[in-house]
Amino acid sequence: MQPQTAGHGAAPSPRRLILATRNTGKIVELRSLLEAAGLGIELVGADAYPEIPDVKETGVTFAENALLKAHALARATGHPAVADDSGLCVDVLGGAPGIFSARWAGKHGDDQANLSLLLAQLADIDDAHRAAHFACAAALALPDGTQRVVEGKLEGTLRHTPSGTGGFGYDPILQPLGETRTCAELTPAEKNAISHRGQAFRALAPVVAELLG
Repeated sequence: MQPQTAGHGAAPSPRRLILATRNTGKIVELRSLLEAAGLGIELVGADAYPEIPDVKETGVTFAENALLKAHALARATGHPAVADDSGLCVDVLGGAPGIFSARWAGKHGDDQANLSLLLAQLADIDDAHRAAHFACAAALALPDGTQRVVEGKLEGTLRHTPSGTGGFGYDPILQPLGETRTCAELTPAEKNAISHRGQAFRALAPVVAELLG
């Protein structure tokens, strides 16, 4: 059977945008933002290309790591790609754990070990000096090398003990400014409305419209 071609007046196929993640939550979040912006773009995750290996995050900033991943995926697929990198930055630690947030205790992705180590390091730090923020950089890269980066930040203070069962990572100890609850005690909708990643992805929607609209 011959493949069908679009007839006269048929709607064109949507352009494809790749999100460099296998986290379905991130995909759903960005897809909803693109739909709200009225962009006819098909968004898929990295799972759509299982043959492409994950990119090592060798950058020294969130933006560099996001760009590394976005460019690698854009080159490998021939489609525009989006990637993000994020972490917790503690003032008294000079911005650490920062880009090392996911592997602060040595093993990548061990949330409990990372959280326990950070709390131990800050055990003697008074409330007045426990300021911190979540930071996120989101990058859009096109196959021709064009790139854009946007950033989001969620300011807060660190609790002495974890509280809440939602979210992941350092959510149980970061209390956003103006809140009495930690990020892990917020509903997903409440968190997305103020989160660093939510801010970055919302800022990315008009960039996608500019370059792909």
